[in-house]
Amino acid sequence: MTRNESPVSAPEFNARCLQLIAEVKRTRRPVTITKRGRPVARLVPVEPEEQRFLGSLRTRIALVENGKRPVEPPEVWETEKEWIELCRDNPPR
Repeated sequence: MTRNESPVSAPEFNARCLQLIAEVKRTRRPVTITKRGRPVARLVPVEPEEQRFLGSLRTRIALVENGKRPVEPPEVWETEKEWIELCRDNPPR
């Protein structure tokens, strides 16, 4: 049992179960459940699930139909000549 854990006897846990669950959720501090003074179980807060990478981008990107149409119109594309000049002036590192 760690310092910040609260020990609770099994009968007390049985009587205050929902209250203790709410307290663990609110304070994020685990509760150790004891029986005859010995630890038998631990009530711990659930860690939030990590967002999956693609799910985290849901509000930040938009898919374009089936991907066959370019995102930018051809008028804004750099020409090969402009790209070569840009690379000449700023060589890759």
